[in-house]
Amino acid sequence: MKKNIYTIIFALMLSISFTACNKSESSKKDKLNVVCTIFPEYDWVREIIGLDNSDINLEVLVKGKVDLHSYQPSATDIMKVSTADVFIYIGGESDAWIHDVMKQSINKKMVKINLMEVLSSTIKEEEIIEGMQGEDEHEEEEDIHNHEVEYDEHIWLSLRNAEVACKYIANEIIKVDEKNKNVYEKNLNTYLDKLASLDLEYKNTVSGAKNNTLLVCDRFPFRYLVDDYNLNYYAAFIGCSAETEASFETIAFLTKKLNELQLSYIITTESAQPKIAETVIKNSNCKNTQIIKMNSLQAVSLDEAQNGATYISIMKDNLSVLQKALN
Repeated sequence: MKKNIYTIIFALMLSISFTACNKSESSKKDKLNVVCTIFPEYDWVREIIGLDNSDINLEVLVKGKVDLHSYQPSATDIMKVSTADVFIYIGGESDAWIHDVMKQSINKKMVKINLMEVLSSTIKEEEIIEGMQGEDEHEEEEDIHNHEVEYDEHIWLSLRNAEVACKYIANEIIKVDEKNKNVYEKNLNTYLDKLASLDLEYKNTVSGAKNNTLLVCDRFPFRYLVDDYNLNYYAAFIGCSAETEASFETIAFLTKKLNELQLSYIITTESAQPKIAETVIKNSNCKNTQIIKMNSLQAVSLDEAQNGATYISIMKDNLSVLQKALN
């Protein structure tokens, strides 16, 4: 059904675009159009091309408080993708709509960067660990029958993945804008140093921590982050779960773990209601435990970006949360 909708929207926008393009062709500025699906990609490109670069038109599709998993492209978004010179996307299940757009894209020379393909050697399958609430029984049986493997899309929450992604993105942009190669390479190297420095801060924080286990009373999009630093975790749901209500068994398990670990802090994501966490604390022996939030960077708004929010700054904020949670 979604495929048909996207095809119809695309056909309508295609007819409109030819008229618009013909009218503006003579006055069109020679700018490179780079389109990203989510904020981390957008911010990486900003750093690579330079914040004051007026030769590149950079856009992000998922903005406001809509996250990657619930985003549905508008007709305008579909046209932006179809006419992009460089298009950067995650490439997971949430991006399934992109395949139909790519088949009918207007710019046949478009550079397409599928980050899950770029990072194929480090991509992880979704995992359901002890105490975590899985999908309903019917869906589990259906997945087993279809032998369908689901991969964790939250690749940007690894600083090491970010390093690999930025190198690849920079190289692809240089291919279509070679005249600015030296600028892009200089910016990239400066940014890679920042990523490496923050990675070291994470390592030092974890190595000096009192414990190495996180308790997350919410979805868990931080698999790549905890695996980078050999941390353990317990959580209510997998990262891409659509569930928001935890079962009695899940609440009981998380409460038991809080009692065992005697944690001062438990975690939710930035957009979550604290209901599950509050219930776990209420039913535990740790009444003074506090709830803190880690940011999944899935729904960073352009207003936040314009007010100074960056991938690095948010990952530094997450490090501060981690420091509390592990001590």
